[in-house]
Amino acid sequence: MAQAGRLDERSNGLHVIGDWTLEYYAELQSRIDVFKAQAEKNNTLNATVELSGLNRLDTAGAVLLVELLGAERLAAFVKEGSGLTPARRALLDAVVRTMSMPLAPQRQARSPLVALLAGTGERIELFWRQQLLLLGFIGLILGSLTATFWRPNRWRLTALVAQIQQTGLNAIGIVALLTFLVGAVVAFLGATVLQNFGATIYTVDLIAFSFLREFGVLLAAILLAGRTASAFTAQIGSMKANEEIDALRTLGLSTAELLVLPRVLALLLSLPILTFIGMLSGMLGGGLVCLVVLDISALQFVTILQGISLKHFLVGLSKAPIFAFFIAAIGCLEGFKVSGSAQSVGEHTTSSVVQSIFMVILLDAIAALFFMEMGW
Repeated sequence: MAQAGRLDERSNGLHVIGDWTLEYYAELQSRIDVFKAQAEKNNTLNATVELSGLNRLDTAGAVLLVELLGAERLAAFVKEGSGLTPARRALLDAVVRTMSMPLAPQRQARSPLVALLAGTGERIELFWRQQLLLLGFIGLILGSLTATFWRPNRWRLTALVAQIQQTGLNAIGIVALLTFLVGAVVAFLGATVLQNFGATIYTVDLIAFSFLREFGVLLAAILLAGRTASAFTAQIGSMKANEEIDALRTLGLSTAELLVLPRVLALLLSLPILTFIGMLSGMLGGGLVCLVVLDISALQFVTILQGISLKHFLVGLSKAPIFAFFIAAIGCLEGFKVSGSAQSVGEHTTSSVVQSIFMVILLDAIAALFFMEMGW
């Protein structure tokens, strides 16, 4: 006859009797808690235990016995036999060994060299996956651009104008100020070096070459990478966290056409304009230093500039659309990668800035090598 297990405290020790099975688990658990509280109070936790009165026993009952007696003490009972059948001893032994094992596997300590190589490999794999993801996203942008280019009714002109104002017009002041100051610094440094050779007049050529070919577009692109790419990621990431992206997809709207294309096109139009402003501001800052410090008149400065080939201006300006496309693509892609929390928005915003600046410098180095090999 089935009978719920119980604990009897007798003069010769504690007797575990009855059925210790799953159907009486809650009742047995409460009895164990009461017994432990009393035994701890009376200091009788280590009293003699008799298991020969057990009737039925399953895995749940064996787990309760481990909680009652402890793994080491029950293992000693199993080893001695204590009136248990072989099948019951095997069950208790398996439960004791299982509950004695740690929940999480212990990780073997790796040497610093192995840890360094493993970390480097993981970062390279992560970088490679990121580049594959970016390549696929660029394909999505080009596909959406091709699909909507021939359909004017699907152009988002209002969003495009708003993005041009935010990414281009609102950035004119900071781009002009930064390039003006850098131009002045380049003029100071150039004059300091060239003065030793009596060739301070070539400071004008140094300023013109550096800003027309490199500094104008590079400084404007880095500023937009920090200012605009982060804004794109934060805007799209916040929409992703608020499930607005899912709502747009549920309505059958293309997020690429609605959110990505206006931002990409706005940056494609804004960065060349900002590059041109940066070139002018940089040369203006350098020209001011030449006028004040080197006694090079404004007429002489402009005359030297007129002798510089137009191809340097075109070389610098040709890099602006490429930089703009990658900055916008990285900013939007990181926004779509937000997982749904404010912390994730911050992490991907930082990641978009770092990736954008890295990509701008990498592309500029590749372009410099290409133009040098082409003789441009």
